[in-house]
Amino acid sequence: MKLDDNIRYLKGIGEKRAELFHRLGVFTIRDLLYHLPRGYEDRTDVRPVADLQEGESVCVRVSPAGGIRSFRAKNGARVTQVHMSDGTGLLAVTWFHAPYVEKMLRSAEEFILFGKVEFRGRFPGMINPVIEKGEKAGNTTGKIVPIYPCTAGLTQRNIRDSVRVALEALSEAMPEILPEPIQKMYSLMPVNEAIRQIHLPVDFLTFEEARRRLAFEEFFVLQVGIGMAKEQRKTGKAPVFSNVKCIADFAKELPFSLTNAQKRVINEICVDIRRDTPMNRLVQGDVGSGKTMVAAAVMFAAVRSGFQAVMMAPTEILAKQHYENLSKLFKRWNIDVAYLSGGQKVAERKENLEKIANGTAGVIVGTHALITDKVDFYRLGLAITDEQHRFGVRQRTALSGKSESIHTLVMTATPIPRTLSLILYGDLDISIIDELPAGRKKIITKWVPGEKRNQVDAFVIEQLDAGRQAYFVCPLIEESEFIEANAVEEYLDSLIKGAYRGRKIAAMHGRMRAAEKDEIMRRFARGEIEALVSTTVIEVGVDVPNASIMVIENAERFGLSQLHQLRGRVGRGAWQSYCILFCNGGEVAQKRMQVLCENEDGFKIAERDLELRGPGEFLGTRQHGLPQMRVGDLMSDMELLKEAQKAAEIVLKSDPVLQNDEMRGLANEVERTFEKFGGVLN
Repeated sequence: MKLDDNIRYLKGIGEKRAELFHRLGVFTIRDLLYHLPRGYEDRTDVRPVADLQEGESVCVRVSPAGGIRSFRAKNGARVTQVHMSDGTGLLAVTWFHAPYVEKMLRSAEEFILFGKVEFRGRFPGMINPVIEKGEKAGNTTGKIVPIYPCTAGLTQRNIRDSVRVALEALSEAMPEILPEPIQKMYSLMPVNEAIRQIHLPVDFLTFEEARRRLAFEEFFVLQVGIGMAKEQRKTGKAPVFSNVKCIADFAKELPFSLTNAQKRVINEICVDIRRDTPMNRLVQGDVGSGKTMVAAAVMFAAVRSGFQAVMMAPTEILAKQHYENLSKLFKRWNIDVAYLSGGQKVAERKENLEKIANGTAGVIVGTHALITDKVDFYRLGLAITDEQHRFGVRQRTALSGKSESIHTLVMTATPIPRTLSLILYGDLDISIIDELPAGRKKIITKWVPGEKRNQVDAFVIEQLDAGRQAYFVCPLIEESEFIEANAVEEYLDSLIKGAYRGRKIAAMHGRMRAAEKDEIMRRFARGEIEALVSTTVIEVGVDVPNASIMVIENAERFGLSQLHQLRGRVGRGAWQSYCILFCNGGEVAQKRMQVLCENEDGFKIAERDLELRGPGEFLGTRQHGLPQMRVGDLMSDMELLKEAQKAAEIVLKSDPVLQNDEMRGLANEVERTFEKFGGVLN
């Protein structure tokens, strides 16, 4: 078979199973081979029964040491129990819903079991362990076994068997996109061997070599893309904003004083926009640090210098909020602000398009509707994107491409450790707003175990009775058999049938249509809804000053930076605000929660999260706003990332636009990566 062949034609799959693979994003043989394991079970670790420890997952080589007991439990489950021994001790083993096991136990004298050890009374035990006849050891035990991202209807065995068949049936080599000199310089395994070893590792040393090779390739492609973007931006001349001193007049008329951090960042931007070299600057700042006011000041300078400024936001409700705030700010200066979104009425949209085209509108705010072909700017000089990681590179490029060469400002509330920022955003200059406006009350943050739910409910109800509003955040939309986490719909049902009976509560999640989400958020902002049950879609949303309580379920499943941003949804008004984290994790998870409770600085929080997490730690590996890597970990593989950055610089120095024939494969992969990691490759 070839890499681009449809997976349905692979032996053992067929049409129905192919549909299940499609849910995982697997459509071709190539997709299957790059559907990489999320973890591994070490089934090579064979222990004597006498040495077994509570909670460890190990193999034992044992024989039945008594009669086999098989019966049906009260709930109807078929149960098989047996004591087994290796001569050093007894092991109590139980299987549920496994009728084949009794027959298997009577067919041989020795078995290999793999499972988690649990002590019940004097004896160690295992529940539903993997079982294999001793003479057949090596099929499912005695080796390193990959664990894959899965979906209902597909088993781990289905995926493992399909990957093995694909590797055997493949009639062509995987394309090698790393230049040979780079492979030799960094002692990297060939890609074909790396793919085989990542799926079927012979030992952990070889597996780590394979993982290093594939992670390096990911980082290398990312860094080549960033390097190319940086070079592209050096071409062309941007408009010179001759009147930046007007920002001082703008600031004097504000009903509050800018912070020193805001002033510093504005000054850094002014240095850029007074030159004809296109500005490409990233502004990082915590939720509530005043990024929008910085953007407004720069937009003011653009208009006063004779140019238009545009701001693009990822959601209609956030774009509308920016439009309303900027309209109020610029009204006294007689600056017309236009608004564009996909949900506008035809007449309103037509009017705004005309104002943009004839220059009547100096400031334009909108969603991705701004990048359609129908939008023609009169004299665009500045493009700003808010929460930039929410946009794909196509959208970002399309916005900047509305004029020959313009100044670009991207803003994010995602706190990323500076060492990582310098690598990921290597094509952008970075400004950080590291100060919050004066007078803001600290959000009281506490993490609590599940057994304190009644006390939390009583406190939240007390706040609602006082006229405040609350958010409840869950990590999933619907229940999953693989992840024990609360889901929005089920969670909402439990609230309205329990402690919050009779309360005005609504649910919001990412699978709703944009219009539905916007309407619910508007009703919440107007106070018609007391509490909102949501996924992280509220992380970037409208300000609701009356919302003073944030309750986050399964907090251990979120990255600390994301928890910090969610917390920033409250504390926008005059009321004391609270963030309550339900944490069901172990010691590391609890330490991470404590970091959030003790810190308000998003950048310090991100740094501490990096310190607490090590390689292979699955808790919080997904830092919100960073690209999802297939193999590498942007936090724990920092040194490998630096090596890949150096390698990318070497390649681009000799071939800046990857035009040589031997670079065609790399160029294609960079193109795909630009699309996938849109937010990072701005």
